[in-house]
Amino acid sequence: MIFRKVELNDLGTRCVLAIVASLALAGTAFAQQGPHGLRDALLGRHGPPDTHRMSAAPPVARYVSDGGGGFIFDQASPQPLMKFDNSNEVWVLSPQPASRGDVIYRNDLGEPVLRVTKLGGVILFTDDAPMGAAAALSGRASSIQPPAVLSVAALFQRLALAANRASRVAQRQIEFATLQDARPETSVLIADSATLTAEAFERAARKDRSVLAKIMRVLLAEGHKPGAQVKDGELIVTYAPGEGLAGRPSSKRILKVMNR
Repeated sequence: MIFRKVELNDLGTRCVLAIVASLALAGTAFAQQGPHGLRDALLGRHGPPDTHRMSAAPPVARYVSDGGGGFIFDQASPQPLMKFDNSNEVWVLSPQPASRGDVIYRNDLGEPVLRVTKLGGVILFTDDAPMGAAAALSGRASSIQPPAVLSVAALFQRLALAANRASRVAQRQIEFATLQDARPETSVLIADSATLTAEAFERAARKDRSVLAKIMRVLLAEGHKPGAQVKDGELIVTYAPGEGLAGRPSSKRILKVMNR
């Protein structure tokens, strides 16, 4: 089946979902961390260097930073993924070779998120720790790769929840609508784009609620590249089916557009 245009408001009371049967929806910072934090970040875990080289992290693993925050790093997916314990957002990361044989993983804004050293140590970069914080391996974790497709009910629920979240923080109705019919291969990207837009609304409300005043409506549009723009009171969030899970903008990228 193909989903037709979806329009949602904050309480889900005006949701319209027409379905047409056609297809089956199938440095300095290191010093601040202390000697143990630096050592663990560079060597991967406690113990002498020769033991670190023999202990590779599992492809999907959970880590805990020196600040106490935990996250899952999934290298078993087609694209490296990351998810913090206190958030539903799954970040798609791009690996980039660095000095000394390290690898830096960046988000869709090009910002460093993780640095994995040659010896297996992990450094986490966040807004609270822009210079990096050591992260220790906690153990194996389950994959955070989303399903390939969503059912009609699941897509409808994700869109309704996103509209409710955005409307709640904006303190007024925020309509969510799709510009194109949803297809099996776009169902997950549409749902994720809506969810990440709601996350951007909540981030904006925590920093400067006034940026929400200029947005009356959210439009989810299919395109060649993921992105976002604000035009005539509409926040247009573009998803790109040809780029896999990276085909939707992160909440941080959407928020950057909202703040312009």
